Amino acid sequence: MIQVNQEQADRMDDVITIMRLLADPTRLRVLTLLQESELNVSAICEHLSLAQPTVSHHLGLLRSMGLVNTRRQGKQVFYSLNSENVESLPEEPGMVISAGSMELRLQ
Repeated sequence: MIQVNQEQADRMDDVITIMRLLADPTRLRVLTLLQESELNVSAICEHLSLAQPTVSHHLGLLRSMGLVNTRRQGKQVFYSLNSENVESLPEEPGMVISAGSMELRLQ
């Protein structure tokens, strides 16, 4: 039987959490939008034709996993990709998402 130490188990948990997070099409659409530019919730709602509470929920999950950053300007909150964990692919459509020691390439 293969033994898994606690560090390996924690890394696997992080990867599983990220993969579950990305399994939702709305969250992938949000990340794709944020590749183009920093946006506020209203703009994201307009682009995706979704209600503000729905978009805010998804943004909160993405933020909790470190995939998006926020910037406050007055009463508005702007969202952008967290470049430490998400890298846009310059030569082709897609992105690379870092999850611990694993990288997920989405095209």
